[in-house]
Amino acid sequence: QVQVVESGGGLVQSGGSLRLSCAASAQIEAARSFNIERMGWYRQTRGKQRELVARITRGGDTEYADSVKGRFTISKGNAKNTVYLQMDSLTPQDTAVYYCKAEQSLPDGLTLPYWGEGTQVTVSS
Repeated sequence: QVQVVESGGGLVQSGGSLRLSCAASAQIEAARSFNIERMGWYRQTRGKQRELVARITRGGDTEYADSVKGRFTISKGNAKNTVYLQMDSLTPQDTAVYYCKAEQSLPDGLTLPYWGEGTQVTVSS
């Protein structure tokens, strides 16, 4: 079982910045050799589907939603299975609950997703 924990949300004025952090860890010793293939950030507002914001593979390849390109940057931390999302030039449209997702690679080539509980980001105008 993999636990995913996010932090760093909050309230910021339009044009400001926030940095979100996410760490994935195994809950039991036997599972600590797990491999995370990809980690990413998603966001959701009331009444809408959860959408991809940015994600990064174990090899460092990144993907961004068009709405955040040039403003948000996803990066891997020095600690294993940690990622950051630097969010700059925030607008009220970025207000949402941000979720971190970690995808564990399985022997058959598939991946198993684990989600954090989410962190609220609110951008005031």
